Amino acid sequence: RLDPAAARVQAARAQEAAGPAAVAAPGSAAAPEPAVDAVVEKMAPGADAALLGATVRQWKHLTALTQAEQETILLVSVVDKARRQIGLFLGILLSVSAVVIALIIYTMTMEKLKQIATLKLIGAPDRTIIALIVQQALILGASGWAIGLLLILTVKDYFPRRVVLEPFNVMVLAGIIAAVCLLSSALGVRAAMKVDPATALGS
Repeated sequence: RLDPAAARVQAARAQEAAGPAAVAAPGSAAAPEPAVDAVVEKMAPGADAALLGATVRQWKHLTALTQAEQETILLVSVVDKARRQIGLFLGILLSVSAVVIALIIYTMTMEKLKQIATLKLIGAPDRTIIALIVQQALILGASGWAIGLLLILTVKDYFPRRVVLEPFNVMVLAGIIAAVCLLSSALGVRAAMKVDPATALGS
């Protein structure tokens, strides 16, 4: 911002350049001068940016920021805040997905308790039964990942803001979904391990 003295000098020069018609009549309210919040300065090649910044900062009401400093402020104040919000939203979605997958796997396991008991009765090892349940959870997770990826690739160009989907992020998300599916299958595996093989002989 310009200090009051500089603002008065600038206003007087503008009135002199405009002529007598621009001078306000006695008793009338003159239009306020627009405030200057920021000035962009392009330096000559080889100029010392640090020296210029130190010179500007000699005035207490002025400061100087380089392009790198402006980008840092933007990243901290805007981009980092948006990243945290998206991370929180993603964490909530993953938690809800884990609960949903766990309930689905548990329900499917409870519906097949007699078949699981038959497998145990004929001597199937526990690792085979666990593998079947884990495969169901991974299939559910892979299906959701593929559908979500296809949906993102289809509609990302219509977002109001640009969306960049990098292959590394896709693979990291796939790994997170696989871990969530493995944890979610624990409830179904626990129910399957408690099945008595004698249940297969019942009605």
